[in-house]
Amino acid sequence: MKEKKKLGTMSQSAKKIRLALLISGSGTTMQAIISACKDGRLPKVDPVLVIASSKNAGGIALASTFGFQKENIVVLDPKDFKSKESFGEAIIAECKNRKVNLVGQYGWIILTPENVIKKFKGKIINQHPGPLDEGRPDFGGKGMYGIRVHQTRLEFVKRTNRDFWTEATTHFVTEEFDKGAVIKKEKVPILADDTAEALQMRVLQMEYEVQIKALKDFSNDKVKEIHRKVPLVLPGEEKILEECKKLAIKMYPK
Repeated sequence: MKEKKKLGTMSQSAKKIRLALLISGSGTTMQAIISACKDGRLPKVDPVLVIASSKNAGGIALASTFGFQKENIVVLDPKDFKSKESFGEAIIAECKNRKVNLVGQYGWIILTPENVIKKFKGKIINQHPGPLDEGRPDFGGKGMYGIRVHQTRLEFVKRTNRDFWTEATTHFVTEEFDKGAVIKKEKVPILADDTAEALQMRVLQMEYEVQIKALKDFSNDKVKEIHRKVPLVLPGEEKILEECKKLAIKMYPK
């Protein structure tokens, strides 16, 4: 009988990715990644650490249920630290203790401290539920997470009457929300009767696959930055985008 892979343990293979998963919510993407590691889709990825930004994150119990060792599930709430730097130092210390060489943010809504980003430059990635366009206006930024992104995209497409699609995205983490280069993305069509809730459910399934594919690229040294030739937001549409974002935040304040 094939022995099940034990998660959160030290791997003897130096070639494997030792992954830290940063979560703030339910942890469903984390679950999808752990499952991919256990069933052989990510043979070179070893999840060794889960860091939750709140003791109330549903992903804490989920990680334990899916076989992650409790001593490698850590709660680091930024409110418990005197500064962003000390919060970052705590993240770095937990990663160092487990020889982490790649950090993934999966539903992590905290602005990651600069010292963590510098420590893992080129080795820290983020999941985003909408299309991004590095260096230009897009569907990311402060306050743009979860269902707000889907509502913003739906409203923008409705007002501009073009590009009836959205995207699930993986990108590098920088000092600002959602500003790093995109390394993986997949389109999801927008349907005529879509609501933000319906679109969110469809995109979420693609988000899982995009994050798994991005990890596979890292394990095979095939990571490539993706840059758009045509901007998401055309000149003159910037105000429309900002209006759509404000509306989404108002509709979904929490």
